[in-house]
Amino acid sequence: MSKDEINSRVKKVIAHVLDVNVPEITDTAHFVTDLGASSIQSISLVAGFEEEFNIEMEEDKSLQVQTVSEAVTFINSYL
Repeated sequence: MSKDEINSRVKKVIAHVLDVNVPEITDTAHFVTDLGASSIQSISLVAGFEEEFNIEMEEDKSLQVQTVSEAVTFINSYL
């Protein structure tokens, strides 16, 4: 799977969980400061990524991921 495809699917999950439009989500967007994610939504993002990519991520490490591009790189390491 290409990083572009991962990026697209990550943004789809973010849009769904945080109720934002995909075009508003930049690669450098920070989940909390730019996209307004609460701590509960951060956990929901991890669950959404796991479901979307059919992977199981290490919770502590996954919650340290702060931006869209970091999420893409992190998820890519599991695929």
